[in-house]
Amino acid sequence: MAEQNIKHIVRVANVDIPGNKHLRISLTKIKGVGRNFAHVLCNLSGISGEKLTGTLSESEIATLTEMLQNPANAGIPEWLFNRRRDFATGEDKHLLIGNLQFSRDNDIKRLMKIKAIRGIRHSKGLPVRGQRTKSNFRRNKGKVIGVKKKR
Repeated sequence: MAEQNIKHIVRVANVDIPGNKHLRISLTKIKGVGRNFAHVLCNLSGISGEKLTGTLSESEIATLTEMLQNPANAGIPEWLFNRRRDFATGEDKHLLIGNLQFSRDNDIKRLMKIKAIRGIRHSKGLPVRGQRTKSNFRRNKGKVIGVKKKR
């Protein structure tokens, strides 16, 4: 009987998340929300993370959406935000979905424009964070050419 009341897809913060999973797992399907952020979101909203997402009421969904839109007002600590000390404004933000991708792309373009080493590595398609490249990252470097054997 309870199974019939479960919605299979729930819309939170303009993202469709699965209704047949626990809330703390379903929230991670939103780009920009990780496990820790989802756990804190559940605790501060007063909704159990073990509750199935499909059983949420409209008011609980509205509460979650509001907390995701304004995490600073909801009492989520700044150290959990994904955009701390923003380059343009200097403030702490938590971005979701399209805004997160847009700001990331702009950061990479800025690094390329000022010719920082990270920007140069991005433009060449090489690993940016100091990994070794002798045996790894073959798909970025091209096809391997073997050595011709003697007859």
